[in-house]
Amino acid sequence: MNTENQWGMTSLSPNTRFAMSANDLLTGDAGMPVLRGLMRTDEPMSKHTSWRVGGHADHYYVPADLDDFANFLQESPHESIVVIGLGSNLLVRDGGLRSTVIALHAQLNDLRLIEQNESGGLIYASAGVACAKIARFAARHNLAGAEFLAGIPGTIGGALAMNAGCYGSETWEIVAQVQIINRSGHVFIRQPGGYTIGYRSVELQHELTSTVETEWFAGGYLRLPHGDQTESRQRIKKLLAQRVNSQPLNLPNAGSVFRNPPEDYAARLIEACGLKGCSIGGAMVSPKHANFIVNTGNATATDIEALILMVQSRVMKATGIELHQEVRIIGDARRLT
Repeated sequence: MNTENQWGMTSLSPNTRFAMSANDLLTGDAGMPVLRGLMRTDEPMSKHTSWRVGGHADHYYVPADLDDFANFLQESPHESIVVIGLGSNLLVRDGGLRSTVIALHAQLNDLRLIEQNESGGLIYASAGVACAKIARFAARHNLAGAEFLAGIPGTIGGALAMNAGCYGSETWEIVAQVQIINRSGHVFIRQPGGYTIGYRSVELQHELTSTVETEWFAGGYLRLPHGDQTESRQRIKKLLAQRVNSQPLNLPNAGSVFRNPPEDYAARLIEACGLKGCSIGGAMVSPKHANFIVNTGNATATDIEALILMVQSRVMKATGIELHQEVRIIGDARRLT
């Protein structure tokens, strides 16, 4: 499953109505709901990706909540849709997107303790909730096993989509079930058994892919055992310190660029090829962590993509190992005039 699925582009339906205030709950003609979110046009995606690069999106919609997201999908059936969270695992090319970007971070923000019993607890988190916030929330409720989420610089929606992980743990290890929204705007539940889960990979079971619409994760239910609040907070603090010490957080980046190959590390291979500090334009392989590409201040998406391709080529030539991207690259190479 991919949170950046795209569909054929047409203009917005003339029947689609946008209310710029989230407090406007009026309905349109014939009971059609007025959308309560915020719509922008020609929005620079450099403002919404952690690399701070990328061209403009034709439309950029911030839904008021999950119901509003569903209404948007229902009222714009032909629109090309790209769904994003914090933009921390995403490279938008300099030509931008001929699509409507739907931004979920801080809007789909429901975070609740659903139940707590003798075996542990169940947390529900909407797709737009930052992973680090979930880690702290779980610790506060004396639940263990979510501490690693503090090291993932994205939302739970993105973490579910790619089985994000760090420090030996992965998102789907704690998933009880997921909430889904499909292209028709219907919201429903799927069980983990409906997916093939792998390293940085989440795919619907083959028998389902031919019968379902494009869909995105709207939220996740996380099952966690009992723990100790103090111990969990100390573990989170230790993980964050480790992240600060090992990663170039002082410069715009998108986290790990490449997946680790079996029985090895992408960073080790890149460093062994002498690529630390290598640059193209304003993009540079971090001297601090070789699996990070940083924006030194004036990088373009083209610079970053070219550096990604160069690293892959050099590593393949020197070692025979193909590095696969962990980041998603979308959009047009350049905007046509």
